[in-house]
Amino acid sequence: MEKEIPPAKGQFYIKNFILYDALNGNSLDVDLAQWKLEIDGLVNKKLAFSYDELDKMEHLKYNLDFNCVTKWSIKNVLWEGPSLKKILEMADVNKEAKFAIFYCLDGYTVPINLEDITEDSIIALKLNGEILKKEQGFPARPFIPSLYGWKSAKWLKLIFLVKDYKDGYWERYGYHSRGRWANQERFESDIWKRIRKTVIS
Repeated sequence: MEKEIPPAKGQFYIKNFILYDALNGNSLDVDLAQWKLEIDGLVNKKLAFSYDELDKMEHLKYNLDFNCVTKWSIKNVLWEGPSLKKILEMADVNKEAKFAIFYCLDGYTVPINLEDITEDSIIALKLNGEILKKEQGFPARPFIPSLYGWKSAKWLKLIFLVKDYKDGYWERYGYHSRGRWANQERFESDIWKRIRKTVIS
């Protein structure tokens, strides 16, 4: 009898994704003939990939849980796409770079510590064997297994490498700067102070 594996600490399993749309990304109609994923910033080689170019790269494929910061998880999601780490290696990231800022078609942004982009981090093109649906972030989104789901930015268009940390959309409202679920890095300790500062400014 197969042993049941519990969800990550502080999480509980649900059957279906709860689909968030902070900036009306679901209204996007992406023309794949025009869409590119760009790599820019502190890199020695700026790159741009079409959807077909990404799809033709070697894909990583594995089953891993999706953990949302609001404590729900989806069990054994099948993720598929090219290696994010290898794509950054192709761009020859400058040694000064410490963070990747993901920019999305709807205006959403999120910072990622480069230390968290490991061998199993991908640019997800498929989920559970199917091309991403619009509400799941078509045409592409990063998936970094060690981080909460808000770091898996939907409708990705640009990865910009920088030296200094910069808040993204949810980080401005007090979400944790790093977001590792194993450490339960959900919110900063001064969340209310940061929310108040954001509202006033």
